[in-house]
Amino acid sequence: METLLKVRNLSVELNGEKIISNLSFELKRGQIITILGPNGAGKTTLLRALLGIIPYKGKIKWKRGIKIGYVPQRVPFVKDFPISVKEFLKLKSKDENEIKEIIKIVGFDEKILNKNISELSSGQYQRILFAWSLLGNPDVILLDEPTSGIDIVGERTIYQIVKKLKDEKKISAILITHDLSVVFKYSDYCICLNKVPICQGKPKKINQKNLERLYNFEIKFYKHVE
Repeated sequence: METLLKVRNLSVELNGEKIISNLSFELKRGQIITILGPNGAGKTTLLRALLGIIPYKGKIKWKRGIKIGYVPQRVPFVKDFPISVKEFLKLKSKDENEIKEIIKIVGFDEKILNKNISELSSGQYQRILFAWSLLGNPDVILLDEPTSGIDIVGERTIYQIVKKLKDEKKISAILITHDLSVVFKYSDYCICLNKVPICQGKPKKINQKNLERLYNFEIKFYKHVE
């Protein structure tokens, strides 16, 4: 399987504080990697380091020519922003056919293209950001808690889309989530991160003992069954 990303001994220090220490992993084509961890564990910092927008030590090596889509955790929602959904997406792609295709992929009717950004709910807005990340046919998408602020139907839609993109287009994903069901249902590999890697490997390794080490308190553990 083709390797798209190699990370070796990654460490990040910001303002004198160690945020990530000694993290290594690889991302293959068509693979979904899930990052689990408590708030402040370095998960968002990891994505920013992978994008090269903050300094780091160690090695981050992307395959040459790789195209990356990114959905940040939070983008300020400007209620009176005078731009339609279509105009917003055309800032990234001038191809209207591509825009219409991506809108359908994220579960919207084309009618939403004529809506003003200010008319969207927070959940709709998050899905439009997801659509933005898919424009340009990326090889990899980085998603930082992409279902934040979305209802349960919207959550299911986002994760199903990620799985479909993996199965049909061999798009890889690195996904931050707090939802353990996502780990077992959609992930190929999981990294439990709390500034240092607590555990990593296939989802079956994410047991109650490891989760208690990760979150530093006793938890009840339920494996997702469908």
